[in-house]
Amino acid sequence: MAYPANEPELPQPLPDGLYDKLAAQYGHEDLARIVEGYRTVRPVTLRANTLKADHASIAAQLQEAHIEWQPAPSPLDSEAFVICQAREDAIRALSAYEAGELYLQSLSAMLPAHALKPRAGENVLDMAAAPGGKTCHMAALSQGAALITACEKNHVRAERLRYNLAKQGASRVNVMECDARKLDSFFSFDKVLLDAPCSGSGTVRYADGSFKTGFSLELLSRSVKTQQALLRKALDIVNPGGFVLYATCSILAEENEELIRRVLPKARAELVPLPDGLLEGVPLLPCQLPEAAVVCPSEYFEGFFLALIKKGR
Repeated sequence: MAYPANEPELPQPLPDGLYDKLAAQYGHEDLARIVEGYRTVRPVTLRANTLKADHASIAAQLQEAHIEWQPAPSPLDSEAFVICQAREDAIRALSAYEAGELYLQSLSAMLPAHALKPRAGENVLDMAAAPGGKTCHMAALSQGAALITACEKNHVRAERLRYNLAKQGASRVNVMECDARKLDSFFSFDKVLLDAPCSGSGTVRYADGSFKTGFSLELLSRSVKTQQALLRKALDIVNPGGFVLYATCSILAEENEELIRRVLPKARAELVPLPDGLLEGVPLLPCQLPEAAVVCPSEYFEGFFLALIKKGR
């Protein structure tokens, strides 16, 4: 690939048109930030599972194992840990891991549950739930008192989801082995989390002299169709006045801002601002929708997109 003048030259080309997509959407400085984020080796991150433990008890176990850590950016600082130097094997060796008292999870993946704010007694749907990290997080944030339904169409992934829910103590979760796009309209929910399947353009990493990614233009095209169908279904089955949190691990507008602009006008719904303080300390890219946010790949965060949608009454 020949790179345009003044654009960051990469040690090895990004695959299948991803560079061209990013260059067309972002300016030189932001493109350079994205590439640098792709090349960064992120530290291990985890959160205390507050259904079983608290921040202090996990900190004590880490200290006992001589594993150094530092706080995560707000609002994750009360539950999340950024591990210094140690890798995942060291965390898996802890009794807290075996007991389900902690969950290995990226900082970006911790944001959706905080954005949706599940509460006790609310009827909540996780449309694409496996392996269950965000489902368990929503259960923990509601102190185990939200009524959560978790959808997963693949049987093997659904079994993994059930295993993680049981290990984390998320007992008030009903797993449905089904394609969420085909949920009957008689279902209704107060809140819906749609962490949609995507191209993975936010999670590219660089190792051993090449960029590691499953991105392709064909996957991008298929993802957009799936995302659109899922978002329409989410807005159909959420109660009037209820909320849908739409998220992807993509930083491409085709899967995010452009898709939302197509779907919302026919859904009697509107974007609303993300909760105050949610993005404090989070690196952001320009977003075409002022209420939403695009997280820039960085030292601590994967590329991600978040948008909170409220259905009209």
